[in-house]
Amino acid sequence: MFGKRRKRGRHSANRGTAPEVEVDLEIPEVGPYDSAHAPEDGLNRLDLGSVLVPVPDGAQLQVEMDQAGAVRAVHLLTPVGQLTISAFAAPKTDKLWPEIGAELITQLKGDGFRINRENGQWGEEITARNNEVYLRFVGVDGPRWMLRGVAAAPSEQQAEQAGYALYELIKHTVVVRGEQPMPVRTPLPIELPEAIARHIAAQQQQG
Repeated sequence: MFGKRRKRGRHSANRGTAPEVEVDLEIPEVGPYDSAHAPEDGLNRLDLGSVLVPVPDGAQLQVEMDQAGAVRAVHLLTPVGQLTISAFAAPKTDKLWPEIGAELITQLKGDGFRINRENGQWGEEITARNNEVYLRFVGVDGPRWMLRGVAAAPSEQQAEQAGYALYELIKHTVVVRGEQPMPVRTPLPIELPEAIARHIAAQQQQG
């Protein structure tokens, strides 16, 4: 899928008495990263609970909520288009994106989109377009999670730029799966930072 680097560690069960055992950990050179292998790169990431996302310069946040008031998605509005990162519970030993991608293609075709399938850095990607919007879907299967990135742009030229912006976003995203069991395909919960949650609550009271 992508290159990996090895990190060596030492573990001793009994301090000073048991022999040390070297452990080799395979860590991705680029993300998305599992929280167990999150890089210490000093990059400022927005903590959304299940995903830690670097916000591009000049981007604005758009929060999508359901009727019950729960956060459905957080979109990043950039000069070249809208970027969205979502994470889902996935099987331990099988990939989820090929199945999700096939269903997505069927749905998009039914909505009148023209579809193209491309081979990208993380595997197959899906592009779709109609007379109003250009979309790119990227899926990455991780340990017990699947990450889906979507770029939406109003023109072909902006769609290419939005695609590159999406790649950079995915490369530096950290997924926090947690240990709790979840049915496959369940969206990992999104939690807004307190300051953003207060701002949205104040807007709702005013409106």
